Amino acid sequence: MQRSALVVGASGIGGRYTARELLAHGWTVFGLARRPPRDLPGLIPVTADLLDEVGLQAALADVAPTHVFITTWMRQDSEAENIRVNALLVRNLLDALSPRKSLRHVALVTGLKHYLGPFEAYASSGTLPDTPLRESQPRLPLDNFYYAQEDEVYAAAARDRFTWTIHRPHTIVGMAVGNAMNLGTTLAVYASICKETGRPFQFPGSEAQWNGLSDVTDARMLAKQLRWAADCDAARNDAFNITNGDYFRWSWLWRRLAAWFGVQAEGFNGTVQPLEAAMAEDAGLWADMARRHGLQEADLGRLASPWHTDLDLGRPIEVMTDMANSRRLGFVGWQATEDSFFDLFAALRAQRLIP
Repeated sequence: MQRSALVVGASGIGGRYTARELLAHGWTVFGLARRPPRDLPGLIPVTADLLDEVGLQAALADVAPTHVFITTWMRQDSEAENIRVNALLVRNLLDALSPRKSLRHVALVTGLKHYLGPFEAYASSGTLPDTPLRESQPRLPLDNFYYAQEDEVYAAAARDRFTWTIHRPHTIVGMAVGNAMNLGTTLAVYASICKETGRPFQFPGSEAQWNGLSDVTDARMLAKQLRWAADCDAARNDAFNITNGDYFRWSWLWRRLAAWFGVQAEGFNGTVQPLEAAMAEDAGLWADMARRHGLQEADLGRLASPWHTDLDLGRPIEVMTDMANSRRLGFVGWQATEDSFFDLFAALRAQRLIP
């Protein structure tokens, strides 16, 4: 059957790679964002603000997708506001599409805050889950905008009779500019600054993260699982973790990342040293580096998100994600994590985003 996708958040890490994956497999793909990408051949851009209900309905007036992939969210100042705003953007979207009666499936991308808690209580004592993290683990007794987004999907599915899947990546590694959570590019920018200034490439996180096992999610892996779930009848109405499928320790990977940039690696030295503080005065330096090296983005804030990298690397537990749920159903994608980072660094350099 003919399939058409509406990728919501097409300019972000997850959305961009999802759109590219679907286009490569013959889908008709609409890409919705406030500033949709114009450099993906075949993508049909849809310019809309998910919080502008009237404008959204107008933008989608002639769009009748069979599948929707929701890969976006909007950060607010409190979890209460995160819940209100991010539930509303999902509700507005699915309400706008409801009259078309075209939807067969909706995929929602959330993440490991489902297990680790919201920003205000992230990986805090008293709520630390057992690892590896499994989809069968119950919701935490905490307000969480991921739960609110899921509930909006469930309600619309019951009303409009479409199927759904929930996808929970760990930290997503991929190339995007202006993304609120971007560990890979943040580390690339930090390493570039270290090389420019002679600073050591200092691990900013906790002892548990330095010595413990971890995993991440290549954006290409997320996109492959989203496409797989859209085509797999057995995957309907279920949640799936998605990571690269390998494990690593930052004590091993950190030195390899440093070697790629030719900088001095410094590991955990007894205290957490937040990257947000280390980079707090670097905006002017980056602007100067961009001018001298001919870089395409002089605004440090559009490339680096040190606050979120600190959340990831400062956790008091090791974080591993179980992939058995999708493996049982036939998803066999795998990606070497060091290549996820190296491929990203090479792409950033090719696009003149880092020197």
